[in-house]
Amino acid sequence: MHTTDTHQAAILAPAGNRAAFLAALAAGADAVYCGLKSMSARMEAKNFSLEELAQLTQLAHDRGVSVYVTFNVLLKPDELDLAGRLIEGLGRHVKPDALIVQDPGVIALARQAGFEGQIHLSTLANVSFPKALGFVSRRLSVDRVVVPRELSIDEIKAMADACPESMGLEAFIHGALCYGVSGRCYWSSYMGGKSGLRGRCVQPCRRHYRQGSQNARAFSCQDYSVDVLVKILGQVPKVLAWKIEGRKKGPHYVFYTVCAYRMLRDQGNEARAKRDALDLLAQSLGREATHYRFLPQRPQNPIDTRRQTASGLYMGKVQGPAKNPWVVVRQALLPGDVLRVGYEDEAGHTICRVTRHVPQKGRYPLNLGGRKAPASGAPVFLTDRREKALEAMMAALEASAAPLESPPPSRFKATLPRANAALGRATEVRVSRVPPRASGGADVGVWLSETALANIARPAAGKVWIWLPPVIWPDDEARVTGLLRQSLENGACRFVLNTPWQMALFNRLEGLNLWAGPFCNAANALCLETFKTLGFSGAFVSPELGETDILTLCRQSPLPLGIVLSGHWPLCISRTLAEGMQLRVPFDSPKGEQAWVDQHGPDYWIFPNWQLDILEMRTRLQQAGIQMFAHLDESVPPAVTIKPRPGLWNWKIGLQ
Repeated sequence: MHTTDTHQAAILAPAGNRAAFLAALAAGADAVYCGLKSMSARMEAKNFSLEELAQLTQLAHDRGVSVYVTFNVLLKPDELDLAGRLIEGLGRHVKPDALIVQDPGVIALARQAGFEGQIHLSTLANVSFPKALGFVSRRLSVDRVVVPRELSIDEIKAMADACPESMGLEAFIHGALCYGVSGRCYWSSYMGGKSGLRGRCVQPCRRHYRQGSQNARAFSCQDYSVDVLVKILGQVPKVLAWKIEGRKKGPHYVFYTVCAYRMLRDQGNEARAKRDALDLLAQSLGREATHYRFLPQRPQNPIDTRRQTASGLYMGKVQGPAKNPWVVVRQALLPGDVLRVGYEDEAGHTICRVTRHVPQKGRYPLNLGGRKAPASGAPVFLTDRREKALEAMMAALEASAAPLESPPPSRFKATLPRANAALGRATEVRVSRVPPRASGGADVGVWLSETALANIARPAAGKVWIWLPPVIWPDDEARVTGLLRQSLENGACRFVLNTPWQMALFNRLEGLNLWAGPFCNAANALCLETFKTLGFSGAFVSPELGETDILTLCRQSPLPLGIVLSGHWPLCISRTLAEGMQLRVPFDSPKGEQAWVDQHGPDYWIFPNWQLDILEMRTRLQQAGIQMFAHLDESVPPAVTIKPRPGLWNWKIGLQ
């Protein structure tokens, strides 16, 4: 049972550059998380070299502050040696307290490289339901799990109740909200190869979309802020760290958010401290905020198309003539402040550095140095600020840092598993929401649901491939477990799991044919070896991979492989939908791309109006060793026209 006493959770600060790292220390953060210049899920941040990170980690450790390094990317087959060298360098030279990972292959790689710190599973790993926690603790020896942002406090408590004694949890308390569930968004990758699972998302969810007469940023979320409600979170002892998102943010944001949550944690019973903390959060230069689902009895929709959802603090609109535009600022500006004129996703947005003090409601000329004049009415945002007091604290910390030292080169080479040499009969599977009357000679696959099970005749159950959902929430675990029990009682024995941790839902594995599905995002041989040790009979390759990576994986894999050959692949899966966004009605992007939203179970799936289609590669893939070919069928709304455009995804361009 949970106690009612507030425990001292660590405040975990983001650092995407040196200034932000120093600001986190100046603010009194208990731990800092940051990434290297490669292999990090925020590649647009400046990030750190091994030399710089070693210096800053020593500075943090001297002050009793922990450092976690984000190594939370999906690794491609040819990256294992480089990744291993970096991890070996981290362990020997930097000595961080933990690695944050999403790819199970990175856990195996860290063991090979002799890393002795803790292993934390990123929210990208999608450990989203209670039974999964004991499984990852036993089978992967993980020390901590970062739970999804979408969970309510009741769901977090359910996760905590199921959390083994040897493992802890980490929960987000503040920062940006992605529309898609972490690890379940392929939108950026599908539109051009830049994968969110690789830290290169171009944020298509932040754009305008038109549905009927409505034209709005219909998938652009406000920021998440638990603010004063962290007092409730503090009553969950298994939540060891409160995580602030924002590795692309500046030092002002880091300093203000850390200071605010320290106040709320340490002085949360004092009315003055709560007011001061809320004022700091309001001035931290984030988006307008929401509690989202944190309070289950009062959930908030994080998408409000009437509000600003661009990054930064909204200051006003461009006014005046094109040659001499200005902005009347809602709050005072300081010398050195950074303004952005326009939205990040719109062509022509510009950055302007403030040169003098401007009082509240004062006019500031937007002299952009000969660049194209901003459009009248364009929004202006304050995105960074450097107060003299903060600069002085950071300078004092900088002065105490040890000199930079170059680490010795690493000669690490990953040890790969023995490849699977046995080639079985190739299997074709058509996957739909309900069993089809005819499958054209292919095996039948269905997504697990009440309707699907009701339409599977008991004699046929053993021949059907049952696909589990890509996300299972704590509130939905009992329903999914009941459906699995029912399917097993009916004689089902073939299952495609869409997170590895869904194995925890089975009481026994004997007699079952379990495959790791495409949402498991398998992209390298060490990941596949981990799946083999967990008990999988085969695994689908990540659908994001390009031709070269897929063929390499065929040569290296210790398991039989499957691939999604054609069909409707979702751009993303989400737990929320904007008010007014209609299900099964097409919407259009500014570039003319069309998609629709459908609901399956508790989640919303977004599908583009063109299919994944690498059918012409089938013979080559079968010759390379692929043994299962899946085709994903969906009910296309009558108003949606499927375009006959190439559906190669990243086959030719490769995953970036």
